[in-house]
Amino acid sequence: MEDAQIVDLFLQRREEAITETTLKYGGRLQSLAFVIVEDGQTADECVNDTYLQAWNAIPPHEPRTYLYAFLARITRHLALNCCRDRSRLKRKALITSLSTEMEQCLPARDDGFDQLEEKELRDALNRFLQTIGRQKRYLFIRRYWYMDSIEEIARQCGISESNVKTTLYRLRTGLRSYLKKEGFER
Repeated sequence: MEDAQIVDLFLQRREEAITETTLKYGGRLQSLAFVIVEDGQTADECVNDTYLQAWNAIPPHEPRTYLYAFLARITRHLALNCCRDRSRLKRKALITSLSTEMEQCLPARDDGFDQLEEKELRDALNRFLQTIGRQKRYLFIRRYWYMDSIEEIARQCGISESNVKTTLYRLRTGLRSYLKKEGFER
């Protein structure tokens, strides 16, 4: 079933929306949650909570052309909250490590950092991602959105771990320069 049809089911408040969403995206959402929480039962809970939040968010949102991204964002957020709540030290260390990598690029957040500035930063990041090639964008997103390890990314792309590390370093450096040019100071 197409995403627009699934969204229509949500808008009509029909329970088949959940069934169709599970059939189409359940496995991918489960994998995303599992990578973060490293526990099958907790990942199941995150995915089920995703369906509930999607049910409550559609309407007003109508993610006809980006349903998976909409669901993945919810799942990722829920899974990260589970990690924080359950203090999973190993995963917490990975999240801290990834955060440290990105802190080199992103401006420091202060008390005055409001939703408008956050939206502007998100838009600038999306524009940056549009300027880089498909493979580099894939590496960046797999590392910083899906939190894949360097080893996993290298295996998926058929390149060396050293190549992945170097490319990610250069991407972070490029992002830092791009954001500075866009008026985001570190």
